[in-house]
Amino acid sequence: MQSAPLPVRLAITGAVLFFAVFAGYHLWDYYMSEPWTRDGRVSADVVGVAPDVSGLISEVSVVDNQFVRAGDPLFSIDDARFRLALDQATANVENRQAQMAQLERDAARKRGLRDDAVSASAREQANTGAAAAAASYREALAALAVARLDLERTIIRAPVNGFVTNLRLRKGDYGHAGTPLLALVDADSFHINGYFEETKLPRIRNGDKVAIHLMGVGKSLTGHVIGVASAIADRELASSDNMLANVNPTFSWVRLAQRIPVRIAIDEVPAGVRLSAGQTATVTVLPAARVAERESPARL
Repeated sequence: MQSAPLPVRLAITGAVLFFAVFAGYHLWDYYMSEPWTRDGRVSADVVGVAPDVSGLISEVSVVDNQFVRAGDPLFSIDDARFRLALDQATANVENRQAQMAQLERDAARKRGLRDDAVSASAREQANTGAAAAAASYREALAALAVARLDLERTIIRAPVNGFVTNLRLRKGDYGHAGTPLLALVDADSFHINGYFEETKLPRIRNGDKVAIHLMGVGKSLTGHVIGVASAIADRELASSDNMLANVNPTFSWVRLAQRIPVRIAIDEVPAGVRLSAGQTATVTVLPAARVAERESPARL
């Protein structure tokens, strides 16, 4: 079988070499410069729900992984002590009110007497006593409002729409005011944190559309860039005992690009896809020019 002429073989070799160089350049550009990363994470805000008053847990109204809406009851503190405190505050208000009324009547009576029947000092003392009683009554009203508020706060409600997670709270536990007892994942705060190499940041702009592919999920999500982190920790710099910079004296000739967090808002989640904070995602940023090209109508 006769081989192809030399010019044909040279042309074929040149064409193969050209396409190899072309493909290699575009692969290099894609992996080194294109704004995409496999180092993405689904993130969400977690609310540590803590009681505003201390006491024994009398009831847990939710189960682990349950979805709740803002205002739904989560758990309750035993309210017996707070009901007694409310009764005491109510009785104190009634007592202070009676004292105030009596002193105001005394002051009014002394103000109505002639100057030769009551001294100016006695009249002034009566007025001062009435004013002090009025202030004491207002103080008792404030204490009553606090007691009523404490009683209301024995029922701890969800501050946001979200999912109860890692529930360990049980009836009979003791809750301390200000100490979180339950974690609630804010359902309206899910977003993506993409960790991009610093060499790719020049091609990322706020508002750029993003394609999101979750590991193990066949359907893709869409989103847009809402911000790039302004700082990351400098591992080469630390503070010394005398507050001077402590710089690492070694330097590696192989310099790895730092990864900068980029926050991405999720625009649409396909039906049947449930997000969990911590999921791995591959994130591809679509520059505005490419998006416009994709969305433009096909030319006839």
